[in-house]
Amino acid sequence: MQPRVQKVVIAGGGTAGWMAGAALAKMLGKNLQITLVESEEIGTVGVGEATIPTLHIFHRLLGIKEAEFMAATNATFKLGIAFEHWHDIDKHYIHSFGFLGKDCWACGFQHFWRRGVQLGLASQIGDYCVEHLAAREGRFAVLPNQDLNHAYHMDAGLYAKFLRQLAEQHGLKRIEGKIDQVLQHDDGAIKALQLQDGQLIEGDLFLDCTGFRGLLIEQALHTGYDDWSHWLPCDSAVAVQTKTVSAPVAYTRSIAHDSGWQWRIPLQSRVGNGMVFCSKYWSDDVAKQKLLENLQGEPLMMPKVLKFRTGTRRKHWNKNVVAIGLSSGFLEPLESTSIHLIQRNIIRLLQMFPSYGIQPADIAEYNRQAQQEMENIRDFIILHYKQTDRSDSPFWRYCQSMPVPESLQHRLDLFAQTGRVYKIGLELFGEASWLQVMIGQGLIQQQYHPIVDSMSPEELRDFLDKIKANVRKTVSGYPDVNDFIRHYCQTAVQ
Repeated sequence: MQPRVQKVVIAGGGTAGWMAGAALAKMLGKNLQITLVESEEIGTVGVGEATIPTLHIFHRLLGIKEAEFMAATNATFKLGIAFEHWHDIDKHYIHSFGFLGKDCWACGFQHFWRRGVQLGLASQIGDYCVEHLAAREGRFAVLPNQDLNHAYHMDAGLYAKFLRQLAEQHGLKRIEGKIDQVLQHDDGAIKALQLQDGQLIEGDLFLDCTGFRGLLIEQALHTGYDDWSHWLPCDSAVAVQTKTVSAPVAYTRSIAHDSGWQWRIPLQSRVGNGMVFCSKYWSDDVAKQKLLENLQGEPLMMPKVLKFRTGTRRKHWNKNVVAIGLSSGFLEPLESTSIHLIQRNIIRLLQMFPSYGIQPADIAEYNRQAQQEMENIRDFIILHYKQTDRSDSPFWRYCQSMPVPESLQHRLDLFAQTGRVYKIGLELFGEASWLQVMIGQGLIQQQYHPIVDSMSPEELRDFLDKIKANVRKTVSGYPDVNDFIRHYCQTAVQ
């Protein structure tokens, strides 16, 4: 019989460590001894400042009040991502949250919309989505019984501090110190962390939140890593914060350049900026220069360069170590999925927590689910690079011509030939997301479902116009998003 798990040790803080610590302490803290080890001397990556709507699940689980969290983290609302110059230079679109139009039992809304476009009865597909129109018009409010299809721009460092308070209130013990050695049992499982000051932190289950280093999962256990950089060739980023020069918009901006892309993330009192790029085509100095030339507002810090390798750990749970955050793998922040993946692995661990001992079947199922989730998100991100009309630089010509995973190629072929899209199980991105990005990147379906022809052109016009009018009516009832923020969650952070 396996020994019970009673002591959990979290190696590393940052967003991953404190999300894990807060969740475990709140949900299981009465039955566990939870210790988090971190050093203030070791900086965190702290780039991921944009989230997606799934964060509501995590916050509901922890009983976090939205307005309180937003005020504490300098947060603004996010309704989607604007992609500029991705399909081609001077072509823009928005991937918004929420749902598109109305489906029927046989087919999705895109079939009705496609026929409407052919007949000159339909406008851009975003006009049939509340969040899309609200993002464009800068309107939003949180209302009773509203679908929670919004996310946030926030300060990741402040979020970690916010969660630390919650975790410590529920009994988590934080230890300041650098890990000097990882001690192992004869079978390779982790026995204890030895700190530089000689302290020994013993545990039954260890969470590796040490970032790209993967101090436990890789350096100690040699788990291995699957490199996906042949599909996602960007391997570097440079980040900088700037002063706010205009009212924050309710979406993240992703601006494609000739060898990468630039993010612009507005918080209440500053803006997060960065350039993700491929070092094969740009040096660090060129990327810094490109970013600084394209900033709005005065920089508040020196640009910080980060190096990464897209891919996934071969096992997210190995022996008695679970990798959370960057230690488990990395997918560039194009669709703001980093915090979501942290959250999913934490919730998965809570659902499969090995209270009565670590079982091989649990490890296998955890790894199967984590791998599938990573691969689905990977394919969605590759879509942005592969499906493009840009051929103005070696970088974009490589992306255009590269072979992609069979799983992605099937989705592209299916939509192009039939207009069909699908979602697999607990896959993150739904049909509306795949549709908006495929259409936005210039992939147009060749046909529509024959059930659409059961409507006369007049009926189709009425169907599309009513949806559009309802969207317009809903959005027109919202206040200006920044007026709402001032009344709802004004931050004291400067």
